[in-house]
Amino acid sequence: MAKLIVRGGTPLKGEVRISGAKNSALPIVVAACLAEGESVLENIPRDIDVYTISMILKKLGANIWFDDDSRLHVVPDNLTKEKAPYDLVRRMRASFYVAGLLLARLGKAEVPLPGGCALGSRPVDYHLKGFKALGADVSIEHGYVRAQAQELVGAKIYINRSSVGTTMNLMLAAALAKGTTLLENAAKEPEVVDLAIFMNSMGARIRGAGTDVIRIEGVESLKGTEYSIIADRIEAGTFMVVCGITGGDMMLTNVVPEHLRSTILKCQEAGLEIEEGPNAIRVRALRRPQAVDLETAPYPGFATDMQQPFVAMMAVAQGTSVIRETIFDRFRYVDELRRMGADIRVERDTAIIRGVEELTGAPVVATDLRAGAALVIAALQAKGETEIRGVELIDRGYEHIDEKLRRLGADITRISDDEESRHMESLMSTFSELG
Repeated sequence: MAKLIVRGGTPLKGEVRISGAKNSALPIVVAACLAEGESVLENIPRDIDVYTISMILKKLGANIWFDDDSRLHVVPDNLTKEKAPYDLVRRMRASFYVAGLLLARLGKAEVPLPGGCALGSRPVDYHLKGFKALGADVSIEHGYVRAQAQELVGAKIYINRSSVGTTMNLMLAAALAKGTTLLENAAKEPEVVDLAIFMNSMGARIRGAGTDVIRIEGVESLKGTEYSIIADRIEAGTFMVVCGITGGDMMLTNVVPEHLRSTILKCQEAGLEIEEGPNAIRVRALRRPQAVDLETAPYPGFATDMQQPFVAMMAVAQGTSVIRETIFDRFRYVDELRRMGADIRVERDTAIIRGVEELTGAPVVATDLRAGAALVIAALQAKGETEIRGVELIDRGYEHIDEKLRRLGADITRISDDEESRHMESLMSTFSELG
C-alpha cells in the first residue's frame, strides 16, 4: 500500500479551494447516462471513486472523458450492456447506482452486490424493495442482483432510515417510469437536491428534493445538458478541523456555508472563529480546542462522515468529549488513534474522549476513507513523524489532499508503491482524453 509520511506541529495557514462533492458527482455521472446525447459536467473531483464509476459506465458502453478544462464529458448513446463488472463494483458501495440506471434505461440490470468502506452491515435491501415497488422482478443469485421489468410504473415508496443511497437510486429508476412516484421519508442531504436539480435540467420532473417527500413524474426521455455540481461539504469540514487541531488560519473557497451549518456550529462550540462569506469561509484557531459533545444524524444534523475527523480534533481538546454515532459502525479506527497517544474509550455506539495536550507520531493504517482523514488530521498535530498506510482509501474521497495540505504549510510526503501505481494506471488508462 502507498503511505503518507507526516511531521506534525506546524500551524497551517493560507487558502484552499474545496473540490466538488464526491457524493454528488457519483450519482450525477450515473444519471447523465439516462439521457440522450452528451452531458458536460464541471467541478467534478478527480478522485478514485469518480474514476471507478466512470470505468464501470465505460464498460457498459458509455463514452466518458475529461477535457483540457477538467470538464467531464458523458456520452451514453452506446450504453447497451446490462451486466456490470464485478471487479469494479466491489470497490465501492456507490457503484450500485448503476442498478437504477440500467433498470430505467434498459429494463434489465445485473449488478454485483457492492463493496466499499468497512462500516458494518449496509445491505441494499431498501434499494431492492423500491425496485420491486416500481414493478421489477428482483432476485439475488451468485452474488449478483438481477432485476428486470417490461415497464416500470410509479408507486408510493417509504424509504427506511432516510437512506441517501436508496433515495438517489430510486430517483434514477423512477425518472423514466410511467406515472408518478412518491418517495416518503426521503433523505434531505444537499447531494440529493443537487441530483434532482441536475436531472430536472435534463428534462426530469422531480419536486420536493430537500424535504422528506419527493415527487417524481416519469417522462418519456431525458436530454444531455451542462451542469456544475456543488462543493464537497465533507472536505470543507475536514479542512475546518485541520485548522482547529493545528492552530491555523485558513480561507476555504468554493464552499456553500449553509451546507456546513451543523459542522460550523460544533466547530464554533469547540472555540474556532469562523467568518462566512457567500462562497467562502475563514477559519481561525487562536487557542486549544474545547471539548464538545455531539451525535451524528441525517442532514441537517451532524454528518456521520464528519464524525471521525472531529474525533481526531477532540483527541487534543481541553476536557472530555462524548460523541455518539447513530448511522454506521464507525469506531474501528480508534485503536489507530490510541497508537498516537489518544485517550478514547468506546462503549457500543459512543466514544468518550479525554483530550491530551499532544499526540505523538506512530505507524498507523487507515481502515476506511474518513478514518484515513482522521489519521491525517491527528498526524498534523502530533509530535514527531507519523506513517499512514492505506492511502488509497483516503484518495477515494479527497482530491490531492497531500498537495493541498503542503500548500498550507504541512510537512507531508507521499510514497507510492508499485501496486498503487499499477492501480492508478489501470484507472486512468480507460479515459481517452484525461487532460
